Order: sequence, then structure tokens, then C-alpha cells
Amino acid sequence: MTGYASVRGAVGDSAGFTLTMKSVNHRFLDLHLRLPSSCDVLEAAMRRMLKEELKRGHVEVMLQLERKANSEIQLNAGLLEAYVRAFRRAAEMHGVAGEPDLNSILRMPGVMSAENGGGAGEIEGLDAAVLSQIAPLVEKLNEGRRQEGALLAAGLRSSMLRLRRFGEEMAELRSGVREAQFERLRSRLLELTQGVPVTEERLLAEAAVLAEKSDIEEEIVRLRTHVERFVAMLDEGGELGKRLDFLLQELNREANTMLSKTSGASGGNSLRMTELGLEMKAEIERAREQVQNLE
Repeated sequence: MTGYASVRGAVGDSAGFTLTMKSVNHRFLDLHLRLPSSCDVLEAAMRRMLKEELKRGHVEVMLQLERKANSEIQLNAGLLEAYVRAFRRAAEMHGVAGEPDLNSILRMPGVMSAENGGGAGEIEGLDAAVLSQIAPLVEKLNEGRRQEGALLAAGLRSSMLRLRRFGEEMAELRSGVREAQFERLRSRLLELTQGVPVTEERLLAEAAVLAEKSDIEEEIVRLRTHVERFVAMLDEGGELGKRLDFLLQELNREANTMLSKTSGASGGNSLRMTELGLEMKAEIERAREQVQNLE
């Protein structure tokens, strides 16, 4: 799931820092750390801690340092002198009168710089201070992800309720479709036999075969079971993404089977059942898109 968190910390009176963390959905844990130079030991320790706290996601962590003590402006006298000589030489070559503008030269890259002392690796106590903020940072990230997860779970519950209603309506329409198929079979047999009487036993035998091929009672029962299990898993919590995706595959299989079994029937009920099957598939696809964002 997506998330963002930021914490601030300090290393005594010498420096402050800001830790930020961003995450987006990913099948596995994919860590990207952006730290100042000379922080190799700190980076290794941060990776170990983050792998213990996080399970999956593309996670970016950035450390920004803020110096607090004794910043001094350093003047690169040699570079300044070189710029002045170059200006005067150019003026002499082209016969231009004038002296260089010191304000302009001081703004040239490298002439002046703010010197903050040593690198990040030389700040005593930095590693311990940063590592102490990892747990609060992850907790803030997870809080945002929990809020997003609650919204996703509510949407998925609504999808399951709609699937359940579709299944209930299909169950109510089953008998009407079966009767329509029986009458269609009777008419078809009379047409094929060209008026030759068809025994009731033969008609019932053909009807039994047709009913077995077109009956969707088992699919409706399995659909209800999968929906109930899906909602129960949402209530249980934990790492759900892959398990819920598997259940949605099973639900999609049941919807496909129901569509296949009712596609040859005629009458208003069968048309509505086809519509319900297509609505089921659309609802399942929407749910699968949402499940991809869950852990």
C-alpha cells in the first residue's frame, strides 16, 4: 500500500536531521536508501532494521542533515585571482576599458563555499540518533497504510455484498430458466420428430441431461462460500493480498461457469442471468484491482 511518513531528530547541538519514507505497492520488499556520503555503516544498520519491520512494498528512505554549529564561508583565493586575471587579459585583448565586478566574480561556482566541517560520518552520535527514529518512522508510515487499508477493506466488503446479491438473484431465477429450457426441449423434439409422438420417458431423460448440464446450483453454493470466506479473511486481518487474490480467481471461475451454463437458454430470466453473470465478472475485476494494493 502507499504511504508517507517523516520524522525529525537531532544529534546534540551539532546537527539536526529529517528522515522521510515513501512506499508504494510491490510484490516484495524493495528498499531504496538515499543517505549522505560516508554513511555506509548507518545504511547497513538501517536496512537490517527496515527488513525486520516491513514485509513488502517499494520503499524509499531519505536522510537529510541540517548543520547547526559554526558554519564558515571559505574563499577560494586562487580561483578568484584566476578569474580576475582572465577578465583583465580579455579586456586588454579586445581594447575594452574597465575593471572586473567583484560581486559577479564571487557568485561564480567554487569561488565561495560554506564550510560545515567534516562529512556526515564524522558527526559523533549520528548513527545512534538516526536508528532511534526508525521505529517511530515505520509506525507513522504504517498508520497511514492502515487508514488506507481500512478504506480498501470497506470497498471490498461492498463488492462482496453485491456479489452475494447477484448470486441470490440468480438462485431465484434458476427455476424459471429450467422450465423455459424444458419447454424449449419439448418443442425442439416435436419439430425434429415431425409429429411422431415422443414418450414422456424420453422427454424426461433428455430433460435430465439438459438440467444436469445447465444447472448452476453448485456454482451458486460455491460462490456464497467464497464470498463468506473472503469477508471472514478481511475481518481476521494480517497479510491478505495473495490469499484474497486467489479467492477472487475462484469467484471468477464460478461466474464464468454460470455464464457458460446459462448462455444457451432463452426467455427473460435467462437474459437477466447473463446480465448478472457479466456484472459479477465486472465486480470481481474491480475487487482484484483493489486487492493488488493490500499486503
